Amino acid sequence: MTPRIIAGQWKGRKLQAPSGLETRPTSARARQAVFDILLHATWAGPEFMQTARVLDVFAGTGAYGLEAISRGALAATFIENNRAALAAIRANIAACRAEQVTKIIAADATNLAPGTPHNLIFLDPPYGQNLVPKALAALRGWLAPGAIIVAEFGPEQIFAPPDLLAERNHGKASLLFWRHET
Repeated sequence: MTPRIIAGQWKGRKLQAPSGLETRPTSARARQAVFDILLHATWAGPEFMQTARVLDVFAGTGAYGLEAISRGALAATFIENNRAALAAIRANIAACRAEQVTKIIAADATNLAPGTPHNLIFLDPPYGQNLVPKALAALRGWLAPGAIIVAEFGPEQIFAPPDLLAERNHGKASLLFWRHET
């Protein structure tokens, strides 16, 4: 199934995805749930989305970051190291004409140089490799004080964030939302 932007200025726009099994795009249903929670939660809301500087880690197609911009976020940075996924992200950014508000970093998310702080972080790593804790350790300079982190986990993965705000299950995916401790 072809991933699409769900809502906002680019609603319905198809996104390119790399072929093969290396990239697992988040289902539209799960992404819709994430943004519904972000838009309606007392700890986020529309005002938060309008000021969001998004970091889409293990970006794949770039769907999370582009969805956020489509819904009003200020900017998005994509971190990905897979060549096919990087090509898809570049094509998707170009199709949305979002070059002015996006940045791509071709790097391993578990081994990063310091970066600019962002206040909305999406982590959607390959399942079963325990990459969220490793990426969080590498992202310390990338996380603004009080940033909201949304991470997707596969079956049988256990992670207990310190300040859990919400948790939802969609099929095999578990979605956790928490605030970055400063």
